[in-house]
Amino acid sequence: MKVKIVQTKEELDTVFDIRIKVFVHEQHVPIEEEIDEYENDSVHFLLYDAENSIGTGRFRIVNGIGKVERICVLSEKRKRGSGKCIMQGIEEYARRQNINKLMLHGQTHAEKFYNHLGYKTVSDVFFEAGIPHVVMEKEII
Repeated sequence: MKVKIVQTKEELDTVFDIRIKVFVHEQHVPIEEEIDEYENDSVHFLLYDAENSIGTGRFRIVNGIGKVERICVLSEKRKRGSGKCIMQGIEEYARRQNINKLMLHGQTHAEKFYNHLGYKTVSDVFFEAGIPHVVMEKEII
Protein backbone atom coordinates (compact mmCIF):
# COMPACT_ATOMS: atom_id res chain seq x y z
CA MET A 1 0.00 0.00 0.00
CA LYS A 2 1.12 3.52 -0.74
CA VAL A 3 -0.13 6.91 0.44
CA LYS A 4 0.32 9.95 -1.74
CA ILE A 5 -0.59 13.60 -1.56
CA VAL A 6 -3.25 14.54 -4.08
CA GLN A 7 -1.79 16.61 -6.93
CA THR A 8 -4.41 16.65 -9.69
CA LYS A 9 -8.10 17.35 -10.15
CA GLU A 10 -8.59 13.71 -11.15
CA GLU A 11 -7.04 12.54 -7.88
CA LEU A 12 -9.22 14.99 -5.92
CA ASP A 13 -12.28 13.66 -7.75
CA THR A 14 -11.24 10.16 -6.62
CA VAL A 15 -10.97 11.42 -3.03
CA PHE A 16 -14.52 12.76 -3.24
CA ASP A 17 -15.79 9.53 -4.84
CA ILE A 18 -14.38 7.46 -1.97
CA ARG A 19 -15.69 9.83 0.69
CA ILE A 20 -19.15 9.86 -0.90
CA LYS A 21 -19.22 6.04 -0.95
CA VAL A 22 -18.17 5.76 2.69
CA PHE A 23 -19.68 8.78 4.40
CA VAL A 24 -22.70 9.69 2.26
CA HIS A 25 -23.91 6.29 1.03
CA GLU A 26 -22.73 4.03 3.85
CA GLN A 27 -23.05 6.36 6.87
CA HIS A 28 -25.80 8.65 5.53
CA VAL A 29 -23.92 11.92 6.06
CA PRO A 30 -25.57 14.68 4.00
CA ILE A 31 -23.41 15.53 0.99
CA GLU A 32 -23.46 19.24 1.89
CA GLU A 33 -21.82 18.37 5.22
CA GLU A 34 -19.32 15.94 3.72
CA ILE A 35 -17.97 18.17 0.96
CA ASP A 36 -17.40 21.39 2.86
CA GLU A 37 -15.82 24.83 2.79
CA TYR A 38 -12.42 23.48 3.91
CA GLU A 39 -11.68 21.37 0.82
CA ASN A 40 -9.49 24.03 -0.81
CA ASP A 41 -7.62 24.73 2.45
CA SER A 42 -6.76 21.08 3.08
CA VAL A 43 -4.05 18.69 1.95
CA HIS A 44 -5.73 15.54 0.64
CA PHE A 45 -4.23 12.05 0.71
CA LEU A 46 -5.02 8.93 -1.33
CA LEU A 47 -4.20 5.37 -0.35
CA TYR A 48 -3.44 2.94 -3.16
CA ASP A 49 -3.55 -0.85 -3.03
CA ALA A 50 -1.61 -1.94 -6.12
CA GLU A 51 -3.20 0.32 -8.77
CA ASN A 52 -6.55 0.99 -7.08
CA SER A 53 -7.36 3.90 -4.79
CA ILE A 54 -8.95 2.47 -1.66
CA GLY A 55 -8.87 5.15 1.02
CA THR A 56 -8.38 8.78 1.78
CA GLY A 57 -7.87 11.41 4.44
CA ARG A 58 -7.28 15.10 4.69
CA PHE A 59 -5.18 17.43 6.82
CA ARG A 60 -5.34 21.09 7.64
CA ILE A 61 -3.91 23.39 10.26
CA VAL A 62 -6.35 24.89 12.76
CA ASN A 63 -4.97 27.32 15.35
CA GLY A 64 -1.45 25.92 14.92
CA ILE A 65 -2.55 22.31 15.45
CA GLY A 66 -2.72 19.71 12.70
CA LYS A 67 -6.29 18.51 12.26
CA VAL A 68 -6.74 15.06 10.72
CA GLU A 69 -10.07 14.65 8.97
CA ARG A 70 -12.16 12.47 6.68
CA ILE A 71 -10.21 9.24 7.21
CA CYS A 72 -11.99 6.47 5.33
CA VAL A 73 -11.35 3.21 3.53
CA LEU A 74 -13.65 1.42 1.10
CA SER A 75 -15.58 -1.27 2.98
CA GLU A 76 -14.07 -4.22 1.08
CA LYS A 77 -10.52 -3.02 1.87
CA ARG A 78 -10.86 -2.53 5.64
CA LYS A 79 -9.15 -4.57 8.37
CA ARG A 80 -5.89 -4.84 6.39
CA GLY A 81 -3.95 -1.98 7.97
CA SER A 82 -5.29 0.50 5.40
CA GLY A 83 -6.45 3.10 7.91
CA LYS A 84 -3.16 2.88 9.80
CA CYS A 85 -1.29 3.43 6.53
CA ILE A 86 -3.29 6.61 5.80
CA MET A 87 -2.70 7.91 9.34
CA GLN A 88 1.04 7.23 9.12
CA GLY A 89 1.21 9.13 5.83
CA ILE A 90 -0.59 12.13 7.30
CA GLU A 91 1.57 12.08 10.44
CA GLU A 92 4.73 11.93 8.35
CA TYR A 93 3.51 14.93 6.35
CA ALA A 94 2.70 16.85 9.57
CA ARG A 95 6.22 16.20 10.91
CA ARG A 96 7.72 17.60 7.70
CA GLN A 97 5.60 20.73 8.28
CA ASN A 98 7.00 20.99 11.84
CA ILE A 99 3.59 20.33 13.38
CA ASN A 100 4.03 18.56 16.71
CA LYS A 101 0.43 18.17 17.83
CA LEU A 102 -2.45 16.53 15.97
CA MET A 103 -6.13 16.35 16.75
CA LEU A 104 -9.14 14.71 15.19
CA HIS A 105 -12.84 14.19 15.70
CA GLY A 106 -13.05 10.40 15.76
CA GLN A 107 -16.25 8.45 15.41
CA THR A 108 -16.75 6.56 18.66
CA HIS A 109 -16.77 3.19 16.89
CA ALA A 110 -13.22 4.00 15.68
CA GLU A 111 -11.94 5.30 19.03
CA LYS A 112 -9.97 2.10 19.80
CA PHE A 113 -8.36 2.25 16.35
CA TYR A 114 -7.07 5.75 17.06
CA ASN A 115 -6.05 4.77 20.63
CA HIS A 116 -3.82 2.06 19.15
CA LEU A 117 -2.13 4.76 17.06
CA GLY A 118 -1.38 6.84 20.16
CA TYR A 119 -4.34 9.23 20.17
CA LYS A 120 -5.91 10.11 23.52
CA THR A 121 -9.55 11.02 23.98
CA VAL A 122 -9.88 14.55 25.39
CA SER A 123 -13.64 15.21 25.20
CA ASP A 124 -17.01 13.81 26.00
CA VAL A 125 -19.10 12.35 23.19
CA PHE A 126 -20.70 14.87 20.81
CA PHE A 127 -22.54 14.50 17.52
CA GLU A 128 -21.45 15.51 14.02
CA ALA A 129 -23.76 14.67 11.12
CA GLY A 130 -25.81 12.60 13.59
CA ILE A 131 -22.82 10.33 14.39
CA PRO A 132 -21.22 10.20 17.87
CA HIS A 133 -17.65 11.52 17.95
CA VAL A 134 -14.91 12.36 20.45
CA VAL A 135 -11.99 14.79 20.18
CA MET A 136 -8.66 12.97 20.23
CA GLU A 137 -5.12 14.34 20.36
CA LYS A 138 -1.58 13.10 19.83
CA GLU A 139 1.85 14.68 20.27
CA ILE A 140 4.22 13.76 17.45
CA ILE A 141 7.97 14.22 17.20
